[in-house]
Amino acid sequence: DIYKKSGDSLMGRYHQYTLHPFSLAEIAKTKVSNQPWQKLKFTQNDKAVEIIEDLIKFGPFPEPFLKQDTTHWRRWQSEKTDRLIKEEIRDLTVIKDLSSLQILVEFIPSKIGSLLSINNLREDLEVAHKTLVNYLRILELFYFHFRIYPYTKNNIRSLKKMAKLYLWDWSVIEEEGAKFENLIASHLLKYAHFLQNSQGFATKISYLRDNEGREVDFIFTIDDKPWFAIEVKTREEKSHLDYFKKKLNIPFVYQVVKKTKIDYFKDETRVISADKFLTAFV
Repeated sequence: DIYKKSGDSLMGRYHQYTLHPFSLAEIAKTKVSNQPWQKLKFTQNDKAVEIIEDLIKFGPFPEPFLKQDTTHWRRWQSEKTDRLIKEEIRDLTVIKDLSSLQILVEFIPSKIGSLLSINNLREDLEVAHKTLVNYLRILELFYFHFRIYPYTKNNIRSLKKMAKLYLWDWSVIEEEGAKFENLIASHLLKYAHFLQNSQGFATKISYLRDNEGREVDFIFTIDDKPWFAIEVKTREEKSHLDYFKKKLNIPFVYQVVKKTKIDYFKDETRVISADKFLTAFV
């Protein structure tokens, strides 16, 4: 049919893939769990602890990670931000007030992992609601940050749909717990995109929170059905994983801790070190 669009003939002949920066499994070259609904397969890797420390300090992007130099990392961060705002966003958008955008970029790392209040952020920056929403959308399109939203089901009295925000480069986050949580979020996002791109599954990362204040950092779903949930802590602590596991019939729940050489079950929750847990992903 000569009236077909030029792109129609390529349907099914190519697939889109999402490119991500470094992750632990990629650097350590561990095997990937690519069969959803099964228990994740973790491996012990002697280099994993060191890799995580380097990822936390230098971030996931190749140049600063491979250089392993603090001075180079600082210069690289400064140049990256200037290029993002003063070149890429300036040239490809119609934003005129780049100074406000610059302030937002510097402000966002302090908001990682918490519920994102557009109104509070708007007041802090003294910009209009519509302007701030546009700024956040543009920064997301330019891979500065990504957002996750609450998992909502009828049997959970969830709060309004406030997003939680994470950076593609977590190394600029100062607070230790937020930086560690961001690292885990980025690994989960990469894994979600991997299953979408390679296996065709409809995957999503959300968080759990109800009106009673019970919260779990992440729930990983396929076709909107829970597969596993994760609570991220720098050390072992009490969590609401068992509650949500029973409430939502989540097959697997994990508390992921920064401390190494941890792997045990507490009731139905598996408490596991990040250096072992992240070997299951890509």
